[in-house]
Amino acid sequence: MITVVLADDQRIIADALGRLLALEEDIEVLAVVGDGNQALAAIRQHRPAVALLDIDMPGQDGLAVTAQVKQEMPQCRVVILTSFGQPGYLTRALNAQADGFVAKNSRVEEIIETIRQVSAGRRVIDPALAVTALTAAPNPLTGREREVLEAAEYGAPLSDVASRLHLAHGTIRNHLSAAMAKTGTRTRVEAAKAARERGWL
Repeated sequence: MITVVLADDQRIIADALGRLLALEEDIEVLAVVGDGNQALAAIRQHRPAVALLDIDMPGQDGLAVTAQVKQEMPQCRVVILTSFGQPGYLTRALNAQADGFVAKNSRVEEIIETIRQVSAGRRVIDPALAVTALTAAPNPLTGREREVLEAAEYGAPLSDVASRLHLAHGTIRNHLSAAMAKTGTRTRVEAAKAARERGWL
């Protein structure tokens, strides 16, 4: 029996998928939750064979939960569900040691087969997403630009960002300006959001 914990903040999708998975004779759904923190708690409690995680959830996102799960319970296999086609997400999922990466608009049968495959020790990546990742341009942000953007993305005062990163205010502004130019945005919050959506952070 393949035990599964499912996490998706779109509860209609989560509940429907949970019910469909439960119809399979070889799959048992142990919990269906709606955010990253609940997902991590449920995985710690139930110790499932497979965690099926939405990439974009409140609390911790699916990639952060994946990294934590792999550190604490490496035997748990993790499948990332995504509605985002940006190639950077696949790179980040692989860096977090996800075992599967599939699009939310996949047929239910494909998701079920992915669960079975990763449970058997294989890695499964949606072919269309893999092709997109392989043909995409590289991340244009420098390491320092990413660091500054992450530190400033939630509106922290520039003085706090400068203090935390041990950089001058002017240097912080220069890196943020460069990041905004590369993302085609007008504010640091917009730049961070765009960079995350593209998988650059």
